[in-house]
Amino acid sequence: MLQNFGISPEKQKALEYKLSKLGIKEQDVTQKFIRSGGSGGQNVNKTSTCVYLKHRPSGIEVKMSRERSQSLNRFLAWRLLADKIEERILGIKSAKQKAIEKIRRQKRRRSKRSKERMLQDKKFTSEKKKLRQTLY
Repeated sequence: MLQNFGISPEKQKALEYKLSKLGIKEQDVTQKFIRSGGSGGQNVNKTSTCVYLKHRPSGIEVKMSRERSQSLNRFLAWRLLADKIEERILGIKSAKQKAIEKIRRQKRRRSKRSKERMLQDKKFTSEKKKLRQTLY
């Protein structure tokens, strides 16, 4: 189906299997190669190593410029595209999304009553510890 990306045959077959299982055809995907920026020196400034994929039926877009080689970026972009489409189809939240939501919950402000209760418990605990101390 897809051309060789310069990766192991197992990874290639796994990607092709996942794409076929999800019903993603190469004809449905628009590929563009653009110049990427950032680290990589003269190589990334002169060659188009950044890969842009758009799955026309779903409208999902992916851009990958992590590596210096175009073929490896193509493989990573296809894999990311398959993951995003799978997420949308199955309604699964990715591990990254779960981590973001967990941090958001942790940073959320407590209600006034909850904060007072928490401070009251802390004060009670500190008083209990003070009573345990021996006076010298």
